This record gives sequence, structure tokens and C-alpha cells, in this order.
Amino acid sequence: MLPGFRSLLFAVFALSTAAPAATRVLAPPVPPEMRTSDFAVEVNGLRVDVAYAASNYDYVNFGITGPAEITITAAIPGFWDRGVDIEPWRLGLRATHPNGDRQTISFRLPGPVKLSISRPGDFLNHARMLFVFAGAPPSLPPAGTNVTIVPAGVHRQSLNPKSGDTIYLEPGSYIFGSLNLWNVENVKVLGRGTIVYQGPQDPAADVGWMQKPDWHCIVAFQARNVEIDGLTCILRSRTWSIQMKDSFGFRYNDLRVVGGNPGNANQDGMDWLGGGDTVVRNAFFRASDDDFAMEGNWDGYTEADMLRQGKDVDNIVVEDSELSTSISNIVRMGWPEKIFNSSSFTLRNSDVLHSGIGACGQTFGLLGFWGAKGAKGDHSGMLFENLFLDNWYSLAQIEQEQPSLHGITFRNIWALGQPPLVESTITGDVSDVTFDNVKYGQTRVTAVAQVPLAVSAGAPPPAFAPAPPLVATFTVAPKVLTPREKVRFIAQASPGTHYTWLFGDGTEAHGRRVRHRFPDAMGTELDGRNGAGRFRVLLHATDKAGYQDWAEEGVVVVAHWDDAVRASGPTAPGLAWKIFAGAWPELPDLAALQPVLTGASPNLHASAVGFARYATAWDGYLDVPVDGGYTFDLIDRDGARLTIDGRQLAQTGPPFAQVCGSPGNALRFDTGSIGLRAGLHTIHIEGLNTMSDGAPRLMWEGPGLPLADVPASAYSRLE
Repeated sequence: MLPGFRSLLFAVFALSTAAPAATRVLAPPVPPEMRTSDFAVEVNGLRVDVAYAASNYDYVNFGITGPAEITITAAIPGFWDRGVDIEPWRLGLRATHPNGDRQTISFRLPGPVKLSISRPGDFLNHARMLFVFAGAPPSLPPAGTNVTIVPAGVHRQSLNPKSGDTIYLEPGSYIFGSLNLWNVENVKVLGRGTIVYQGPQDPAADVGWMQKPDWHCIVAFQARNVEIDGLTCILRSRTWSIQMKDSFGFRYNDLRVVGGNPGNANQDGMDWLGGGDTVVRNAFFRASDDDFAMEGNWDGYTEADMLRQGKDVDNIVVEDSELSTSISNIVRMGWPEKIFNSSSFTLRNSDVLHSGIGACGQTFGLLGFWGAKGAKGDHSGMLFENLFLDNWYSLAQIEQEQPSLHGITFRNIWALGQPPLVESTITGDVSDVTFDNVKYGQTRVTAVAQVPLAVSAGAPPPAFAPAPPLVATFTVAPKVLTPREKVRFIAQASPGTHYTWLFGDGTEAHGRRVRHRFPDAMGTELDGRNGAGRFRVLLHATDKAGYQDWAEEGVVVVAHWDDAVRASGPTAPGLAWKIFAGAWPELPDLAALQPVLTGASPNLHASAVGFARYATAWDGYLDVPVDGGYTFDLIDRDGARLTIDGRQLAQTGPPFAQVCGSPGNALRFDTGSIGLRAGLHTIHIEGLNTMSDGAPRLMWEGPGLPLADVPASAYSRLE
């Protein structure tokens, strides 16, 4: 098999030697039963097969030896009309429409990288997403008597290695089954193959936790010293993706895990049920539940199962990875009634592309530790360090009722592009929690109210570390920008520091003081529908000692201005509102309906006494202080719309129900930018209340105006 593999490798490389720069592309074919036509993808002019993963997710899997140009054409007309979101945002990548073809996007891959590509704000379980896995070319298979080489093609059987075995999966090999690591040690699974798991689990029942062979993509029981390198796991069933019980000494590298199922739950990325001593490096996870979960055991859902003593979980490191989930937490530890100990968990140098939204008894976050209903154990040594948060919900939800949870550090957490949607919590026997350089955009979090954080049930407040030796901040001038206008960026001075700027338009620069011209008003995500686009500008500062910090600020470039208007009559403070009675699955067209109540309020409030299910419309004027590009953030649970000067600027996504008995819907977020002249502008806001209480939340930022809730003083209405 080995000579044949080498011939395939040479043949594929030979196809791409005419590509620009000297980058070569290794693109093994995808078998017909995996292939999809949702997207057409070319890398340096070489057509790359697109594979169907699960749910509405597709992916491409290829190797490159350096930078490359990639073009992606969607089969659905108008697919990119609302913009393009390429994550991780830290890379500063931006698409273009080559030759004006709106159905096609193009951008430059910097080298081996794992990407998520979708439309802005569209990342939940029904989203259509394309994952790009551009890896370094795989090494050749090792020699030895215990080496099994699985050739390219489809293989409908599970992998059941014995102790001491090495399995090499050739690029283009597809295993329809599982990797079962049952009472084995010193096993290696190498190469660049794919396991597709589509088991018999009931999509409406929670049986995916069960520990048995052929029940997960990877399952380990009392296994020791296992190396898995270059594997892709595709999950189409409601089951946990990778489960390790009482297993130690695992090393995962260059792992890709994509799961999706109609139930959108109980499909964790990786679980430890006792054990540990695990390193996960350079991985990509897209799960329909927690990306990582640690429990001492999991034997079912009965009271006896929950109260059974679990084994310790220790010494886990996840680093240099891209993490995405449609629901639940990035990291989950503990569960109500569970009894076990844990220590030394580290997540570092990674990107949170999509964090779960909503709640399951406890609100979801970057970290969810749910030691409720008498849960016991000693848990310590949790470090979250050098993390980028793109689409996210909350920072941490931490609860432990009985001794004890201590030693949790959040260091260098850089939240980009949006505020936290819900507050964090620390509850119970929790101590020694430290926030060390947690930043939202350019602002360091230095107080409980800034997180925001609720501390209760006897927990002491967290510590906020002093400013680090290097703090990245910058200024932008002028404050009002138009396309191709020269803009000055100046970073805060720090001796011996190197500064790298990513402008959100696909370009970068170096130095403390730089000048830049933005090419258009479409913004980083090509979403300049209202004549203004927001570019995500990132500053990366590193000093001689190796310390680093990042800062982010959205810069709005305006090509079309909305002039201020005159009020059509005498005005009074506040907004006029109308209540429309009805139960709708999504926000309806209120213009065609008759209100049942009317009134006025200082801001986004209304009195809907007597109605449990209704929609509200607020109307009035918004007083804009100075000319400039403004960004508005809209947050709501059941659905909301924002219109300024007759232009729809933002609309939150359809209702997304919370789970596990948590009432109401999750908070949804949308944002939009617009160029406004100083003075009055008409504003119209709609909000739906069918499952959840409360009015929409509206925030804004603009020239000299940091991100904040729109104050009541900015609203006025006709008397």
C-alpha cells in the first residue's frame, strides 16, 4: 500500500505545481456518498471536493505548503448578500467578490489554518456553515511490524487497535464506524483520515452518554498512552463525540471534530469521565453541546447514578485550538449532585468562534461549573489564558455548594466585537477567582460591575489583577471616516514593543504610528447595506520579554450619510409606544396590525397590563450628538427590529428556546452601522414578547462615544 500512497501524493501535488507562489495543494478526492454541491471551492485554481458533515455543515479538508488563494461559490443565489463572516477574527481575514460576482467570495489563506465561514450572526444549529481545514501535508506512514495502513476510499468498519498498534489513515480514507480504544495502551492513530459516525441513537433521547464500543467517534475505556494525530471526526448522531473513561496519557494533535444533530443537544465534543493527563493541541471543535466536559463518572440519570462517587479528573491542557458550539458551554465542569475531584485544567492560546447561547438550569458561558444540589468535591487549578472571544454569551457561570472550588484564573481574555449578553455568576463555596487582563475591545475589566458579575451565597468577590506590564490601546484620527481617506492609528507607547495592526480589510501594518486607507464602506464582513461598514481593527503588541496584549475597536467608514430631520411638531422626552396583542412564532409585520394599547415612556418600556403575549413598537426621534459612523447593538429574547431613518439596521434572529426547563428564550444579538449627521433622526423599534419578559436592549457607539446603552436623554417624541 505504501508505494501506491506515494504515487497518489505525488499526483495530487503535481496537479497544483502551477499554482501561484510555490505553494502546493494536497486535495484527495471525497467519495460520492460524502460529496456535496452546496459550495464550489478552489485553492490556487485547483478544484477541491466539498464534503457534507452533518446538520447544515459542509467542510473541505486539504493540505497546503504555504499561503494560498481560496475562492468559494455558494450554490444558493444571494447567499452572501448579508455579508461574510470568516473566523477566527484574530486572523484579520476579509473576503472580496472577485470580478463583481456576488455569489463568489475570495480571500488569501495565510498558510495551514482552520476556519469557520458563514453569514454574520448565523451560527446556531440550523445555520449553513462551511469549515475550511487547510493543514500541513501529512507525514509519510511509519515503518514497523505493528503498523496498519488504511488506504484511501470508503471502509465500513470500526477501528479496534490492540496494545502497541499504529494505524495510519491515508488522506482520502473514510471510516464509517468508530475508533474503539478498549483496555489498550501505547496506540497511535496517524495520517489524515476521517471517521464518520452515524450510529443508532434515538435523536429524541439522551443515550449518547453510554460507554460502549461503536457508540462514539472515539471511545476509550481504561486506555493508556494514546496518540491521535490528523484525524477528522464527523458526528451525525445524538451522541458524545469523543469519550474517555478512566483513561490517561492521551495526546491529540491536528484534530477536527464536527457534530450536528436535529436534537441540537447531547453531542459533546470531548468528555473525561475520570482520568486525564491529556493534551489537545491544534484542534477544531464544532459541537451540539459542551465542547469539553469533565465529570468523575456518568452512568445514567437516576438519583443513584448521580450520587455515585466518581473518579478524579486531572491534568488536562487544551491549546492552540478553534472552538465552536451551537449550544451549551465551551468548558463544562461538574453537574448537580455529582461527587468527584478535579485539578489542573488549562485552556490557552485558542479562539472561541461561537459560544452556546441560553441556559440549561445554569446559563451558558466560556466556563460553566455547575456544582448544585449537594454536589461535592475539591476542584482547583483552572486557567483560561490567551483566549479570543468572537461570538459569545457570558464569561463564567460558577457554582459549588459544598467544599470546594478554588483557584480559577482568567488571564488575557480578549473579547471582540460585542458586549457580554448576560451577566456572569459566582455562587457558593468558590474562592480565589482572579481576572487578570480581561478586555472588552480596548477596555480592561477592573470591577465586578464591568464584567458584569453577580456574587452570592457566601462566595467572596474575585480579585482583579493590576495592569500588566504591557497594555495595548490605540487612538484613531480623524473620528469621521470616508473610503480611501487617510487615517492615523497611534498605539500607546511602551519601550521595546513591537506593534502589528490588522485593519479588518485583509491588510496589516507594523509600527506604533501607522497610516491607512480603507478601500470601501462595506466593512470587514462585507455588510455595508446602509452605506456604512464597520471594520474590525486589531492591535497586537508584544514586548522583548515575550508579553503580549491585544486591543480591538470597530471603525465605521461612511459612503452615504443620513441627514438630520426636523421634528414635525412639538416634542417631549421619551418614545411613543403601541401594544399589539397576539402570539406569533416570530416578530410579525406590525404595520398591518391595529394596536390595543398606546402610551409613552422615557425609553424602551411599555405597559402591557392584561396581555401575556404581545408585540410592542416604539417611535420617536434619536438625537445624534456629532456627525459620524455609528454602530447600534440590539439584544432581545423573543425577537426585535431596529429602524433608523426608514432603514432597517438590525434584527435579532428567530427565537431560540432555552433547554432543560429554563424558561423563555435565549438572548439574541444583532448589530448594524450607519452614517448619521448630528441632530434628530427618526427611530422605530419593535419587540416581541411571547415566551420571555422584558424589552429590547439598544446600545450604541460612535465618535467619542464608547459602547453604552442609548440613554433616555437621546430620545424624544411628538407631543
